[in-house]
Amino acid sequence: MSVKFRVALGLAGVACSALAAVGCTSTVTGTATPASSAPATSSADVFAGLNACQVLDQLYAGEGFNPGENKTRRNECGILKPEFGSYGLALDPSQGLSEFAEANTGVQTTSINGRNAMQAPILGGGCAIAIEVTQHARALVTVNMSSTTDDPQACPNARTLAERVEPLLPKVR
Repeated sequence: MSVKFRVALGLAGVACSALAAVGCTSTVTGTATPASSAPATSSADVFAGLNACQVLDQLYAGEGFNPGENKTRRNECGILKPEFGSYGLALDPSQGLSEFAEANTGVQTTSINGRNAMQAPILGGGCAIAIEVTQHARALVTVNMSSTTDDPQACPNARTLAERVEPLLPKVR
């Protein structure tokens, strides 16, 4: 498979995963900083002030990734590092881990920095990890590598991304 085809397939996988994972919400502007520990008044605003592209840009600044790109009105973003792969982040205020489990095959239960999470393969050779924020809200990270020989690194990279994203997520328990 050519590198260009794998990158396109990876971006399509990220988009498909994000579309399956994210409800119809608008992008929320703000700075990627940890949210307060105060409970949210509703699940619709659990990610208020947190922008997926700003989070990815902040976490991967200076590491060779293109700036985050949000191609929809949803709070989801993808970054691409040529000849390496793509990383994605979708902040979904209306779907939790149960919806992730229903929409994916090969789901494994895991934990990210003490939060409940689930991991599943992405069609085309990637990996997705959904991190619970509330029963009906989650952050979804996706990783797709540019080369099939690098596919075994997708899930370890997704775990690293999830561990870096988790401290920035709202604490609303």
